[in-house]
Amino acid sequence: MTGRILSLCSLLIALFALASCSQLNNAHVTHLYIASDSTATDYSTEPDYATKRYPQMGWGQVFQPLFTTESIKQLKNLNIGHAVVVDDRAKGGRSTRSFFEEGRWREIRDALKPGDLVLIQFGHNDQSKEKIDRYTPIEGYKQYLRLYVEQTREKKARPVLITSVNRNYPWLNGKLQNSHGDYPQAVKDIGKEMNVDVIDLTQLSIEHFTAKGEAYVTENYFMNLPAGKFEAYPNGQKDNTHFQPEGAEAVANLVFDALTKLPEKP
Repeated sequence: MTGRILSLCSLLIALFALASCSQLNNAHVTHLYIASDSTATDYSTEPDYATKRYPQMGWGQVFQPLFTTESIKQLKNLNIGHAVVVDDRAKGGRSTRSFFEEGRWREIRDALKPGDLVLIQFGHNDQSKEKIDRYTPIEGYKQYLRLYVEQTREKKARPVLITSVNRNYPWLNGKLQNSHGDYPQAVKDIGKEMNVDVIDLTQLSIEHFTAKGEAYVTENYFMNLPAGKFEAYPNGQKDNTHFQPEGAEAVANLVFDALTKLPEKP
């Protein structure tokens, strides 16, 4: 009888432990870090955003609202908890090299916990040969991407490489063309070399922008603004790299949808 009682107690303890673990897993919050440039920056954190910068937005600025209780169920292959907190560390003008040299990457690395996600999207500034403070040749670009992947994995977090979102040029016969040269392919090369997830945002954005049409995305997605409409740009603006709200939201949705399609990993 005593043996049966002990066995029953052991079983109850085991079931309680399993229930506790389940509750902990369900309560787990995944932090999603964005390491990137101006195309993903959250400008709303800047002083006087409404009067000095609006309507410019990065896709990371509008990423958090996409992670609802229902939508998170689509990310089951990422082994995340019941909630996702987006921590957008993107900064304008940064390349893989300058992001590292300024200590911005170290801040992400030091904050990482097991199970966190890190989205890594650079290239716009790496390819700027005329700007020596940020230019990073292809081989150097690859080396920094390798470093970011390795250090993310060391912290038992999951890296996701993202090719650059395309600029609004060049257009040829009604179709948008790659504006980033060999840099998107370099990201895919590292993905294959290191068996790391890659979201080909260059191609996804080319296809999406092309479907919308040059006139539409020029007016509604990118920062091409008429004079007198926005306080921050009294003389208007011509900018085919950075986004208005509709463009930022479109790109954020492309990234989120791509996340739902990533494979499950141990």
